[in-house]
Amino acid sequence: MRSKSILTEAKQISRAVALIQLGARLQVLESETDLSYERLLRLYKEVAGKSPSKGQLPFSTDWFMTWQPNIHASLFLNIHEYLNKSSELDEIDAVIKAYQLYQEQTTAQGLESLLSVTRAWRLVKFVDNGMLTMTKCSTCGGQFVSHPHEIAKHYVCGLCSPPARAGKGKASGSIQMH
Repeated sequence: MRSKSILTEAKQISRAVALIQLGARLQVLESETDLSYERLLRLYKEVAGKSPSKGQLPFSTDWFMTWQPNIHASLFLNIHEYLNKSSELDEIDAVIKAYQLYQEQTTAQGLESLLSVTRAWRLVKFVDNGMLTMTKCSTCGGQFVSHPHEIAKHYVCGLCSPPARAGKGKASGSIQMH
């Protein structure tokens, strides 16, 4: 019988707590830690003060292609890619740190964070599996989340070419066009 390292277990609990505080779903915790379902459930209730949400995780790549979610997903993924290139973080720690920085940026701009940590985690999985990628905008040069078979030469992002009604609504998170 192999004994578990207390330090490894402490790191796993610390990661789980960080993810719970960011609002991650239980399925993310199960996937990213070696802690048992029962321990994660107890930890979730202790940290969040409530039972975790039930139901399926978002699976479609389509959500990331709509106008505002694409801008938010692209911001997160650019931060994530930068952290991956410039630090020695484990994958889940890069997701946690990138999500925290994403939230800081949206808050600083007075915007609602449209991307949940669970969707951000799923986005990274989609990119890792080749279901989504980053494409350079032919107008501004920024990198944006797109389908892998997008024609990159003529790609124009949602900031350079927003939809006709963009920014017109009073919905939280709308961009004000001046």
